[in-house]
Parts: sequence; structure tokens; C-alpha cells
Amino acid sequence: MMRAQSQARRSLEGRRVMVTRAATVRDPLVDMLEARGARTIRVPAIVLIPADDVLLDGVIEELAEGRFEWVLFTSRMGAEVVAKRLAARGMDGSAVRASVAAVGEGTARALAEAGIRPTLVPDTFTTQALAQAMPAGSGRVLLARADIAGDELEAALEARGWTPVRVAAYRTVFPGRLPADVVRDLKNIRLDAVTFTSASTVEGLRRALGSWRSLPAPRPKVVCIGPVTASAARREGLDVDAIATPHTIEGLVSALEAIFTSQREE
Repeated sequence: MMRAQSQARRSLEGRRVMVTRAATVRDPLVDMLEARGARTIRVPAIVLIPADDVLLDGVIEELAEGRFEWVLFTSRMGAEVVAKRLAARGMDGSAVRASVAAVGEGTARALAEAGIRPTLVPDTFTTQALAQAMPAGSGRVLLARADIAGDELEAALEARGWTPVRVAAYRTVFPGRLPADVVRDLKNIRLDAVTFTSASTVEGLRRALGSWRSLPAPRPKVVCIGPVTASAARREGLDVDAIATPHTIEGLVSALEAIFTSQREE
């Protein structure tokens, strides 16, 4: 029994997996992959930078005054930035006087860590599902989002009677070029898989590489966290081998495991 459990835990033994999301001191995706025996090649295709504190602090003050009916968080980063600005103003999660919605479990966990309990988390972790899960109503809804996020969520909320108020919680920057050691690794290491956790990571890696053909052959498996990310990858000419279900980093790892388990059985 112990041997079978050990083998399951090392389900990605020796696999070389590129992680394209923004670098953090500790990345749970990297931790999960390496715990399963994978070798991770970290290629941050984007950099996330907190946005203007003055603008964010202004809406946080309104949030604490009860001037929003809802506040919606569409990413863990957005939740963390708002939590930090609350703390900087001597507030905690109890200061949020609005109903709270989170796009998925990871975002909900980040909110819970800050003492903010979301009352709405859709069954499917996408912004489209979040919009569909919102009730009809009226009043102002705060959206703390990335600066480059699309406006589909705002349009969906307006259709349900709400007045969305958007603030950029963070900015997405494309590095433009890869570090020399990463370029060396990409030329010398055959990749088994590339993971994308947002549409912006797809665009960022394409910008950095110039051409997908610069990735070493044979073609690595492409695994995306959700349908929006997968659509962005396909628009760039990539063949998507799997989409995470659920749309979480845990689902992403499970999708990788399924791919390589299937290969071993063929």
C-alpha cells in the first residue's frame, strides 16, 4: 500500500514542465509539480505590479462606508492587493461592508486568509460563471481587477441591473525578453509540458519567444487552466492538449498527470 501511494505521489517523475505564471517567492503550482517528481522550468511570462495606491484606497474607503452592494474578486492577486491596502489603513476584513464574491477556490482562500468570507463562489471557476451566478439587482458593484482584464464581466453585470465600478488592483507587465539562463535552458532541455494559468501568460510567452517554433522539439504538451486561457492559446496557433477541471492549479496538475499516465499505458 505504501509503495502504491508513493508511486502516485511521484506521478510526474522526471517530467520537465514549464511554469509561465508570474514569479512569487513560493508558488503552490511549482510545489505541487515538484512534489510529484517533475522538474519545473520557471519562465515568468508576466510580472504583476500593484496599481496606484491612491485610487485603490479611495474605493476601499467607499467599501468600508457601505457604498457598494457587492465586491467581486476575479483573481487571487486582486484579493491579496485589497487585503494589503486594508491592512495599510489599519483595517481588516470586518471593514468590508458589502457582499463578497470570488471567482474560484484559490481566490476565496486568499480572501479567507484576510478575514473576508465570500458569500458567492460559482461552481465553475470562470468570470463568465461568476457573472451568471450573480443575482439580478441594483446598486454599485466594485470590481478589483487586473488592468488588462476584458470588460465582459462589467457588461454582464449591467445586464442584470448592477452598476459596475472597476478599479485596477494590479498591472500586468510583459517582460519582453527572457533571462539568459532561461533561454539557455529552453535551447538545451526538451520540455514535456507547458502550463498556462491565464490568457496573459500565453501572450507574454509568445512575446518573449517571438515564435513558438523556438521551443525545442518534439512539441511539449500544452495544458491550460481554463477555457479562456485555452482560447488565447489556440488563437496563437497552439494545440491545447488539456484544460484543467476544475479550473484551479490542482486541476492543472491533475490534467498533467492524466496526460502522462495515458502515455505510459499506450
